[in-house]
Order: sequence, then structure tokens, then C-alpha cells
Amino acid sequence: METMKSARKNDTGDVGSDLSEQIKAATKDNHVRAENTQLMLSYQKGQITLPQYKVLLCSLYEIYKALEEELDRNSSHPTVAPIYFPQELARLESLEQDLEHFFGSDWRKRVIVPAATHRYQQRLRQIGRENPELLVAHAYTRYLGDLSGGQVLGKITQKSLGLSSKEGLSFFQFPGVSSPNRFKQLYRSRMNSIELTEQQREAVLEEAVSAFELNIQVSEKEKRKVYGLDQGCQTSGPRAKTGPQSVKVTEKTLTADCKYVKLS
Repeated sequence: METMKSARKNDTGDVGSDLSEQIKAATKDNHVRAENTQLMLSYQKGQITLPQYKVLLCSLYEIYKALEEELDRNSSHPTVAPIYFPQELARLESLEQDLEHFFGSDWRKRVIVPAATHRYQQRLRQIGRENPELLVAHAYTRYLGDLSGGQVLGKITQKSLGLSSKEGLSFFQFPGVSSPNRFKQLYRSRMNSIELTEQQREAVLEEAVSAFELNIQVSEKEKRKVYGLDQGCQTSGPRAKTGPQSVKVTEKTLTADCKYVKLS
């Protein structure tokens, strides 16, 4: 209920009829909160650690796997088709490359993700089946956010981890997008062209708020997730920088609301 109230409260201003501007207004407060999670504060300080980054990759993989599979399945839906850009935006293959770099070729058997991330992907699966128009909110929130901050965050990650090359940083690279600013303009234009009923539009705005909240929940568990990951990583030293590492996490290292589940 809180997310519904937030969407309505923030959408009362005069922001015009463009869906992109309405989402921006509806999620203004949530955006500020998202920028102040433990993970983003670490990025702002240039202090991202290897365990943090590895947990981030694990979570992003499950989120994008669900999002992109549902976008693919609904690509011909009238509300999805205008913002369907798999060649330019798809992140799944990049994340697989990064996970293989850090966890090894058998990463699918060794990577785990927290319950908060699992809940996020379950929501994506649900709306993909029942209300495909709501995927617009998640695609806009994730893709444009990653496209906007990708290059900067990639450089911070590379410097913080002491990486000598771009290996392990594929997620931040969009080779199919020559100009991020022009592409974002195109994306917003396509999104604003989607025809929605008033009820659908309100639902999309509320879902955009939910998308931010789901991302915040994932990021807010970062401290506990990193603790659990640190307990299980087999490294050559306290601050190992590179190389595949085995992850073994037990529930004893985690609280009840941050249990881990294996990737399917």
C-alpha cells in the first residue's frame, strides 16, 4: 500500500502527459533513497569491494534473466514492442561473461543470490504473465539507469578492484549504443508513444515505484550479503582481486530475511 500512496502523492504535480516525465515525478523520492543505499554510497566514495561487486553481479544476473526473458516473450505486445531493443540493451550475455570471469566456467553451479533478489525476479515473472504493460516500468528503470551511470560506475569498479583490463566489466558496456544521450531520447520518445488507459497508466506509475523499492531492498541487504560471501570465498588473501572463487554460504551467517537461494 505504501508504494501506491507514493506514486499518487508524487504524481500530483504538473508534469505533462509524457509517461517518462510522470514516472520521473512519481519516483523522485524513491530515486533519492536508491542513491543512498550502502552499495551506492560505496560507489560514490570509490570504495567498491570485490565481494560487493560479485554479489551485485549475482543479483543483476537473476534480475535481468527474468526481465529479458519476459520482454522476449511479450515482444509483440503493443505496450512492450515500442521499447523492445534487445540488440542495443540486452545485459544477460554481458553478465554471463562477467560471472564466468570471477567464478569460473562452472559459475552456474557456484553462484547464489539473496532472497530479496529472488522476490524481485518473481515479481517480474508475475507481471510478464499477467500484466505485460507493467514491464515498461521495470525496463525503463533498469536500462536507462544502467545506461546513464554505466561508464562512470565501470571506471570506479575497475579502479577500486585494481583491474588491469575491462574483463569482468562487460555489464557496464553498451557496444550497440553509440550515443547514450541520443538513445535515451529515442527510448523516452518510444515509451511516450505507448497507448495506455488511465487505469493502466496509474498501474505503470505504481509499478515504477515498486521497481525502485525492489532495487532498494536488494541493495539494503548488501552488508549482510557481503558478510555471507566473505565467509565462503576461498581466496589467496584477505583482499584477493581476481580469479575464480568458490562460494559456500550457510544460513548461520545470515539473518532470516536474507536467506540465499541457488540460481536455477
